[in-house]
Amino acid sequence: MLVTLKEILSKAETQNFAIGAFNSPTLEAARAAIEAAEELKVPIILSHAEVHFEILPLEILGPLLVDLARKASVPVTVHLDHGSSLSVVKKAIEMGFSSVMIDASHMSYEENVKTVKEVVEYAHYHNVSVEAELGVITSSGIGGEETVEGQQDLNSDITDYYTDPMIAKDFVERTQIDALAASFGTVHGIYVKKPNLDFERLKAIYEQIGRPVVMHGGSGLSETDYIKAINCGVRKINYYSYAARAGAHAVKDFINKNENIFYHDLTMVAKDAIKEDVKRAMRIFSNGSTQLQSN
Repeated sequence: MLVTLKEILSKAETQNFAIGAFNSPTLEAARAAIEAAEELKVPIILSHAEVHFEILPLEILGPLLVDLARKASVPVTVHLDHGSSLSVVKKAIEMGFSSVMIDASHMSYEENVKTVKEVVEYAHYHNVSVEAELGVITSSGIGGEETVEGQQDLNSDITDYYTDPMIAKDFVERTQIDALAASFGTVHGIYVKKPNLDFERLKAIYEQIGRPVVMHGGSGLSETDYIKAINCGVRKINYYSYAARAGAHAVKDFINKNENIFYHDLTMVAKDAIKEDVKRAMRIFSNGSTQLQSN
């Protein structure tokens, strides 16, 4: 069942849990995520990031994700992740995506507001939800989507890149976005050092904006950190790098143990390993909610 991001996050908001947004740049990753959601009977967000268009172009993968969502037995949001422009957003919406992220966080504040407002006006007219980013989520440099130059060390002083709660309030009021991706210490990619998350900042952001908060760089945290983040207002957790690594490790192990192999064997091995990792994440994101039984 295809639903918007606003719809899928409303239940998470009332029951205090988070929904996983699983980047799916391949058909195997998409199938793994859908199968995991259906087995656990939980809602899910299928994402395709613009940075992954070189793996499978939007024109090819987009319609497949929408079709999977429509046929699924659980609520599914199909989401454009880190869209760079209104033109890319429009393409995704035309294909049936029910949610888009416009990432203008690299622009000046006023340019960010202006760009996001244009996307919100277009998307909301087509009953599509909008996520935007304020602050900068850095990269570990290993499997990440983006990097702030000179700030790859997780223990570096990068608080200047974090989201300011009061500015976030102004940003949401002026743009009317449906969810805000906030920076409070997570990074894209594989963690090379233990993260130092600013939960007090996160809580203040949530209290000020009155909207669901999105955690980017959501892979690789401890269960305790996930639960703390959810209790501070995180309702959408972007998850990719560790699931992708689980698939790769399973393929490597399969190759090492078998002599006569075919490519299609590897795709199935990867899918099954990704699914198990995704299911583990989904159970944590449920935060003790009854959603595992009630959906």
